[in-house]
Amino acid sequence: MTFVLLSTVVLPTLGGLVAMAVRNRVGAWIATGFAVAAVVAAAVLPVAASDGPLWHRFDVPWVEPLGLRFDLGVDGISYPLIVLTAGLTVLCCLHVLVTDTPRGAQLIALLLAVEVGIVGVFLSMNLVVFFVFFEVVLLPMYAIIAFWGGANRRHAAVKFALYTLLGSLLLLVGVFVVVSGTGTGDIVALTQSRGAGMSDRTQLLAFALLGVGFAIKSPLWPLHTWLPDAHTEAPTVGSVMLAGVLLKMGTYGLIRVGLGVTPAGVEAAQGVLTVLAVAAIIVGGLVCLAQTELKRLIAYSSVGHMGFVLLGIATLSSVGVNAALYGNIAHGLITGLLFFLVGAIKDTTGTGDLDRLGGLRDVAPRLAGVLGFAALASLGLPGLAGFWGEAFTVYAAFDVFDDWGAVAAVLAALGAALAAAYLLRMLRKVSHGPPSTAVSPVDDATTTSQVVLWAPLVLAIVAFGIMPWVLLDGFTGDLLEWITR
Repeated sequence: MTFVLLSTVVLPTLGGLVAMAVRNRVGAWIATGFAVAAVVAAAVLPVAASDGPLWHRFDVPWVEPLGLRFDLGVDGISYPLIVLTAGLTVLCCLHVLVTDTPRGAQLIALLLAVEVGIVGVFLSMNLVVFFVFFEVVLLPMYAIIAFWGGANRRHAAVKFALYTLLGSLLLLVGVFVVVSGTGTGDIVALTQSRGAGMSDRTQLLAFALLGVGFAIKSPLWPLHTWLPDAHTEAPTVGSVMLAGVLLKMGTYGLIRVGLGVTPAGVEAAQGVLTVLAVAAIIVGGLVCLAQTELKRLIAYSSVGHMGFVLLGIATLSSVGVNAALYGNIAHGLITGLLFFLVGAIKDTTGTGDLDRLGGLRDVAPRLAGVLGFAALASLGLPGLAGFWGEAFTVYAAFDVFDDWGAVAAVLAALGAALAAAYLLRMLRKVSHGPPSTAVSPVDDATTTSQVVLWAPLVLAIVAFGIMPWVLLDGFTGDLLEWITR
């Protein structure tokens, strides 16, 4: 199965090269075919899984004079994120083809380059390889925003790049502290030994550097200010990839590297993480209530949802970390769907101004129906995927923390109520408000093709809402037990 493991990175790489070499619709379709093949490769990774800490592993010398190894592996922690990344990439490629986006082949090539970087992060079992793949994402995402974005796309792209470069610099220094202190970059070995070779003070220093770098990428409050501009100006597929999977690189890093490699550092910073998580939930909800632009509202909602993920991580418990992992996947599905919808609404009406939108259910009932479904999933309606991660996070905070933890849990629950308020306000304005002159009747054929494209996300949101154990059972494994012990 080593070939299949490598295929999850190699196939999108080949697809991107084909799209750049054959810069027409044929090249775009061939590249999309490679993306579909990558989904298949990702889906079958559990087959013939070993009984060790990793299901499959590919570990070979890379830069021998420096002792560096090219080490990739997959387990229950990373597998759902890999499938989510590959799946959203395919939907984005199909969106480019269905909407006949200008320079579609080049855009698909960049989307596949982003996929390679993100999947590589989730597969990396060596800190240096992790950092390299972390950086692969920067340039293609910059180009997607800068060349296919809105009127202020260059400003948003530069802001994204500067913030990401700062996070990368901190991450690099953090990796150096860990490797120099332990003599290895092997994430599995470091997790099993709980960062042996580093004192508690060194672990705290390393986690501070790594944690801030991951917080910028997530992004977590108060390091989130690049996110609304990037989402507002990015094309639809750029926003879907940003919210759906790129943000997960940061929260995944906090779990895999933060909790796994520097557990003493995370434990020392637990109080700070809890305060920041609760602040993100509350501030994100309040800011969303004040938004007047549809895309910025959905962008800011990610700050609150990532706050729930951080709170789950901050509990340092098995229940909390499982809730964080579940919340990652649920947020990727739901917010990915929301950004597809927002893109369709803006393409239809030419505006995202909430005060200019209204009457969508009359002129585009399919769009309005799916938007209502996605909003209910995002606010955490029981029976849909958005409910379980946030519910278990609040439970974990009550169960693990002392009296102050109960306060954190209550405030987090209040944040969920704020989410209901701003999402229902959005629906009232966009779908049920008085008809707006900006909204005109929508072509049924176009709407139908888009709804069909979004169907896998809708089905996944329902399936994981009704059967949460499908995801939760998959998160179990030796590494997660070592991380949360």
